[in-house]
Amino acid sequence: MVLAFALIGFVLTTSFFAIKLHLFNDPGAVDYNDRYFSKNAEKDYELLQKDTSIAEVAKVAKFYHKLKLLNEYYPQNATLIHNAFLQHHNIAIAERMFDAVNIRLQDNTDLQNKITSLDQLFNENKKSDSVGINIFEWMNISEWQDFKVSVVKDIALIDSAARVTKVEPRLIVSVLLGEQMRLFNSKREVYKKVISPLKILSVESKFSLGVTGIKEETAIKVEKFLNDSLSPFYLGEKYKHLLNFNSTDPKERFNRLVDYRNHYYSYLYAAIIIRQVREQWLKAGFDISERPEILATLYNVGFEYSKPGPSPRVGGSHININEKSYTFGALAYEFYYSGELLKEFPFKPNFW
Repeated sequence: MVLAFALIGFVLTTSFFAIKLHLFNDPGAVDYNDRYFSKNAEKDYELLQKDTSIAEVAKVAKFYHKLKLLNEYYPQNATLIHNAFLQHHNIAIAERMFDAVNIRLQDNTDLQNKITSLDQLFNENKKSDSVGINIFEWMNISEWQDFKVSVVKDIALIDSAARVTKVEPRLIVSVLLGEQMRLFNSKREVYKKVISPLKILSVESKFSLGVTGIKEETAIKVEKFLNDSLSPFYLGEKYKHLLNFNSTDPKERFNRLVDYRNHYYSYLYAAIIIRQVREQWLKAGFDISERPEILATLYNVGFEYSKPGPSPRVGGSHININEKSYTFGALAYEFYYSGELLKEFPFKPNFW
C-alpha cells in the first residue's frame, strides 16, 4: 500500500514539473496541404461575385460543371454544397465550399485534369453576336413589349380567374398571348393608333369576343358543360355556378366578354375552357396537364376537335408575326417556357 501511494506521488510530482517546464506542449506542425490553403486564400472570391464582365449564367454554369465532376467521386459532398447554394445563391461561397473539398482531392489526377480543362473552356470567353437578342424572334419586336406592359395591368383579374378555376395564371396568359399577337398584326392601324400608344389589350366584339377571342357559340358550350354531369367536359359540382347569369338576356354574355374596362370574364371563360379540355383527356386516360402547347392548341381549335389519344399534335391557327408564321400552340409553348414575365406570372407546379 505504501509503495502504491509512493508511486502515485512520483507520477503527480513528475507531471507537475513537466507541465511547468512545458515538456508536454505539442509544438504543432505545418499542415501537409498548407500550400493549397494559401492558394485558396489568395483567390478573390468576392471579385468573382461582383465581376460583371462574366455573365452570371456563366459563373453558375461553371460551378455546376464542377459540382457534376465532384458528384462522380463524392456525391454526398456534392449534394451538401448544392443544397447550401440553393439556400444562399452566393457563387463566391459556393466556390469556397468546392475548393475546401478539392483540397482533399489534389492527388486525384483524373479529376484535376477535368477541372483544368473546364477552366480552359470557360476562360475562352467567346463573345456572342446575339447579345440582347431573344432566340424567339417575335419577342424582339415592339408588339411583344407592348403586350408585356398591357398584360401586367391585368394581373389581379388573371389571378382571380385562375384562383376559382385552378388553372395556372401563366397558362391563361399563354392563350391570351396568341390571340393578342394575332390582333396586333392583323389590325395594324388600330394597333398603331390605339393599342400601342395606350398600352392596352385589344378587345374583339364581332366574330370573337373579348381579349381572349371567345366565340359566342364556344361560350354557350362552356356554360352547358359546366352543368352537364354526363359530359366528358364536366368539372364537378363546385364549378357549376362560375358563370351564373343575372338574367335571361343573351346580351349579358356579350357585355361580359366585351367589357373594355374589365376583362375578368374573358380570362374566366378562357380558364374554364382549358380546364374542361384537360378534364376530358384525363377521363379518357391521358394527362396533358404539363403540355401547355397541347392545351393551347385545343383551346384554339375548339371542343369538337378535342379527341383524346396517346399522340396529341401541336398546331392551331397560323399567326403571322413580322412576316413569319407561327401556330397558336407553338406560340403559347414558347412563351410559357421562355422565362419572360416570370416574376408576374411564375410557374406553379401542381396548381390544378
